[in-house]
Amino acid sequence: MKVRGITDVAQRVRGGMLSPVDLVKACLARIDARPQTNAFITVMRAHALEQAEHAAREIQAGRCLGPLHGIPIAVKDLVDVAGTPTTSGSRVPPRNPVVDALVIRRLKAAGAIIIGKTNLHEFAFGTTSDETAFGPVRHPQDPSLSAGGSSGGSAAALAEEMCFGAVGTDTGGSVRIPAAACGVVGLKPGFGEISCDGVVPLSTSLDHVGPLARSVCDAGLLYQAMKGSTVQEIAPAGGRLILGVPRPYFCDRLEGAVRSTLDLVVQRLQEAGHGVHDLHVEGAQHTPHVYLHIVLPEASWYHASTLETHAGDYSPGVRLRLEMGRYVLAEDYVRASRMRERLTHAVDAALERCDALLLPTLPIPPPPVGATTVDLDGEQAPVRAVMLSLTQLFNLSGHPAIALPAGRGPEGIPRSIQLVGHRGRTERLLDIAEAVQGLIA
Repeated sequence: MKVRGITDVAQRVRGGMLSPVDLVKACLARIDARPQTNAFITVMRAHALEQAEHAAREIQAGRCLGPLHGIPIAVKDLVDVAGTPTTSGSRVPPRNPVVDALVIRRLKAAGAIIIGKTNLHEFAFGTTSDETAFGPVRHPQDPSLSAGGSSGGSAAALAEEMCFGAVGTDTGGSVRIPAAACGVVGLKPGFGEISCDGVVPLSTSLDHVGPLARSVCDAGLLYQAMKGSTVQEIAPAGGRLILGVPRPYFCDRLEGAVRSTLDLVVQRLQEAGHGVHDLHVEGAQHTPHVYLHIVLPEASWYHASTLETHAGDYSPGVRLRLEMGRYVLAEDYVRASRMRERLTHAVDAALERCDALLLPTLPIPPPPVGATTVDLDGEQAPVRAVMLSLTQLFNLSGHPAIALPAGRGPEGIPRSIQLVGHRGRTERLLDIAEAVQGLIA
């Protein structure tokens, strides 16, 4: 059975032409057929089949809960699912939850079936998903490449047709980066819109929970369920859109195919009658320094006691970053927090004259597994810093942002663009993204 998107499959499930049991079996077959991707830590095979049989009976009896009823969903193993260890991709002793995270309870209430827990960069503290106790997540098209991170398993599982949607977390780009690498849609909602209750934190003031999906419409369905709203299909934004491209900082250093992709998207938008203009986000160049002085101490605070008792169980790179957080001065943290407020207002100001910002998601294609540096404009740069550079500002500011597939580079690997919307307007951003997706798909 060809695995389609949620929107298409849900209609067939409601109409009795397709059973949730068939969907789960198809996903399990893909998981079994593609072990080299290493997308899952735990496959909840028996539980998923049991839930699928229950969903099939309910739907047949006329008790359909909506478009997610009977749909298999994968969950990043940072999110609690009752009765299944939350490993966080680490050798550190796992959490053993007896209740679901709130976001899982909401998905289950909408009828979704949890098929398994996906692999990730340990404790979500990285961009490549290759520092993990369970082995690196590998790119669906080329196993020598990273699937992105930290929600790499969720993105790879989706791209490999092992599920119909996935749950990820995003503290500096960890939904959008792997979505870009693997050629799927990844949504970081506005800050606080989706509860982090029952989710292992990385940085409590920067953490977001968000969906990964094959289309904007599917991402919208998942977002609504995860938020606790009525689940219904979104509609593309009508009328003429105005999009702003922040060139300074965000477009200074881009791999050639990434730059070409952005130029082509701008061209298609303009040919369709939409307005696109260049702008700048004041102070954006300070983003990495502000981000580090917040994420490092907040992460170190959460892990303080575990570092005392299980330091040797952490991956070396993750442990190093956590140890670094202990040496950030309180005044540096406060200074970064103040600068964060200024950056938030700067993004607001940039959005005053447009419906959304338009920029690349990743400045480079996914790097080789294990790479620590990458060539960018003839210079070697740290992989982590480069991969975070275009996404982390919007964790600081809390604006909603979405990564959309936008063609492929010369080697056939996906490239991606990112749309950033107004604070408190995630639904509007999804409508805009649906319209843009229709022009660039």
